[in-house]
Amino acid sequence: MEVLKITGKDFKKEVLESTNTVLVDFYADWCGPCKMLSPIIDEIAKENDNIKVVKINIDEEQDLAVEYQVMSIPTLVVIKNGKEINRSIGLIDKSEITGLIK
Repeated sequence: MEVLKITGKDFKKEVLESTNTVLVDFYADWCGPCKMLSPIIDEIAKENDNIKVVKINIDEEQDLAVEYQVMSIPTLVVIKNGKEINRSIGLIDKSEITGLIK
């Protein structure tokens, strides 16, 4: 699957109502670690058809960042059946991300 960039308008439909597990990447364009994480997120999206991967720009979607208590970035949140089941803050490697979504 491709990585979807979503907004607050799409969030309920694309994330909370998704039948798949969703990996949410909270990021900002100016964030160095976010830029380093981005190609890894893209790889995970391409390799896993059973999960949905979405990106949310915290500068553009501040309400979602506040709602999910994103204090530093990158923050990865795993949501299944509309509920948060896992979270990671900071730059992590591919195997750690894969562990989050299993």
